[in-house]
Amino acid sequence: MIEFIIAAVFFVLLALCVMLRLVKGPTAADRAIACDTIDILATVALMLYAVYCGRSIFLDIAIVVSLLGTISTILI
Repeated sequence: MIEFIIAAVFFVLLALCVMLRLVKGPTAADRAIACDTIDILATVALMLYAVYCGRSIFLDIAIVVSLLGTISTILI
């Protein structure tokens, strides 16, 4: 079960690396793609953490985060 935590931490670290592109990105398209990537990585990390804990509330939060990310990408 510790593999789920390791994978979730890996996805969070990837999201932090993408934050550099979000801050540094020269164009608005780079920033939009970085936001979408961070949203996907956060959703996957939440899903892995939900499986590890065995609590479904984190899956509900992951669904809401995913929907908000999709709406924000469409609006951009």
